[in-house]
Amino acid sequence: MTECNKVLDLMGTRIRLYFKGDQADKCLSEACEMLRHYEQVFSANNDQSPLSLLKTTAARKPVVVARELYELIKIGKEHSLDPNSLLNIAIGPLIKLWRIGFKDAQVPTKEEVQSVLERLNPSDIVLNDEQSSVFFAKDGLEIDLGAIAKGYFSDKIMSFFKGKDSLSAMIDIGGNLLVYGESPKNGQYWDVGIQNPFLPRGNCVAKVKIRNQSVVTSGIYERTFEHNGNKYHHIFDSHSGYPVENNVASLTIISDKSLDCDIYTTKLFGLDPRIILETVNNIKGMEAIVITLDGQFASTPNLRNKITMA
Repeated sequence: MTECNKVLDLMGTRIRLYFKGDQADKCLSEACEMLRHYEQVFSANNDQSPLSLLKTTAARKPVVVARELYELIKIGKEHSLDPNSLLNIAIGPLIKLWRIGFKDAQVPTKEEVQSVLERLNPSDIVLNDEQSSVFFAKDGLEIDLGAIAKGYFSDKIMSFFKGKDSLSAMIDIGGNLLVYGESPKNGQYWDVGIQNPFLPRGNCVAKVKIRNQSVVTSGIYERTFEHNGNKYHHIFDSHSGYPVENNVASLTIISDKSLDCDIYTTKLFGLDPRIILETVNNIKGMEAIVITLDGQFASTPNLRNKITMA
């Protein structure tokens, strides 16, 4: 019985892995290979990735894709079609227009924004379950799975770890955290810090106790761009073409599956804080923490005895 940690820089972020069980080092090496494979398949920034190639190939005819890529596109489309959802996997052209998070970030003109809005309709992504094929009903469509891919990868890696009879395991993809078993530090529960959205990374506003769960936070502080005295963040409203405007500084979702956390941190971000908490409170096995722009901290009721303020 051994325990092992690995850290790798991949997907534009830092990934931390932990495994306790038989052949820990071998298991982590295999997990790293899985993650490198996912990066090659799912990257929206590599023009030669199977996902990026759909931009040109799927506009002409249906394209059969790998089962895992099809699976995530299908899940993403389903949640993108919810009328009140901020999640939209067809948002690729808008992300590439603004480039927030990259050195060449810009504030596009109103005309440029208007020109891409008609290319952001997830209904134009036509899927065929029998063929596992993807077809774009409109030219200029581009899928971006960045909002949900890390959670999907985390669940796949954790499923692999459990298949190797791990006693305890963790995967952290740039803050997308998923844990299993007992914490190597504190025994039964893992203490997870909730980032203070108004201070530099590493400053926690609170800690929450979890077990066999995932914690994911989306916040307007993660990737920003300043231009002419205005600050723009990376969470977009695909109806307006601009960063979402509401009273939410950060939204944390806690659930059994990391993909669910990813989906709902994005999907609900555009709503009023009270509505977010009411919505999550009605989803079995899911909890939420909201921090507002004016610094208020609120959570769903079941979390209150698991949170320690910093």
